[in-house]
Amino acid sequence: MTKIPDANIFCRTADPANPYLELAELREKEALGSLCGIAAVLYRRLEDSQEKPVGFQLREMLQAMRHRGTDSTGVTIAGEHFDSDYVMRLFIPDQRADQETVVREIRKSIADNGGEVSSLASRGSFYRVGVYFRGNLRTLADSILATGHAEIHSIGRCSEVIKDVGDARELDEKHAISKIGGTHGVGHVRLATESMVDIGHSHPFWAYPFPDISVVHNGQLTNYHEMKRKFEQRGFHFQTRNDSEVISVYIADKLSQGQKLRDVLYESLDDLDGTFTYVVSTESGIGMAKDRWSAKPFVVYETDEMVAAASEEVALRRVFPDGLDRFEPQENQVLTWNVSVAPVIRGR
Repeated sequence: MTKIPDANIFCRTADPANPYLELAELREKEALGSLCGIAAVLYRRLEDSQEKPVGFQLREMLQAMRHRGTDSTGVTIAGEHFDSDYVMRLFIPDQRADQETVVREIRKSIADNGGEVSSLASRGSFYRVGVYFRGNLRTLADSILATGHAEIHSIGRCSEVIKDVGDARELDEKHAISKIGGTHGVGHVRLATESMVDIGHSHPFWAYPFPDISVVHNGQLTNYHEMKRKFEQRGFHFQTRNDSEVISVYIADKLSQGQKLRDVLYESLDDLDGTFTYVVSTESGIGMAKDRWSAKPFVVYETDEMVAAASEEVALRRVFPDGLDRFEPQENQVLTWNVSVAPVIRGR
């Protein structure tokens, strides 16, 4: 996500040798289009038990846009088949508490809410937890956060958010995203110019507490605080101070009321103030919306079999053939794509 500050304001960067980026340099980087990058891929039709290399393709597309930001990188991969009702992606920072103690507290929270942990795997401070659960997901998520020691990156029936500091290759080395197959997914590379450089503020942003809805975003919302306050007054919880998280909750809230994704995206063009191009991943597909200024670049490659999109054509060419037929969505444009046959992907 990007923000061009007022004069005499400095933006935090990830460069320890130059921890603050002056306005003139930031504007120069913005002019070069080097602030954040988004990517998406979806396969329209798949046979049962067939999987596509969504994780690998997102890794390659995001690495091709490494110049747009290396503070953090993240992906949502959807269309997986889990051997549980949900998969949770949790992050337990080392400094907060003994991790074994935190895991016991989380297990207790799940059990106290009528759930059962079916699997648990960890990579450092990152935990992937399979859960059997048929109750209220918001109650469960609130209970886990109430322990005070864990961040929830996602809860999904068929998708998971995987994000970390560093570039796409580093993300893959730590979390093996290139080995994950699915039907569709979205990704993001970030140069932090508004909120802090940490794992929690990296994209994608899960729509707490709605399963399988997450957003990647390039831009800035100027009515972020107003929207956040309204959601908080309705009892919604936010884990960060990043405006992109508000977009994910905004979309999920409207979908939960029975609206169609395309209609929600069109409404967002009026309800969201600022500059933005964002992509949302849902259980059955992806959608994108571009603001009235059309300031943030976005290129789409589409065939009868699949669709891929990114902030730059170089990302598409990293994975797909030369001579590809691509187009650029324009101002106030909305697009949606769905997986027409829900596949059964092998559980991990």
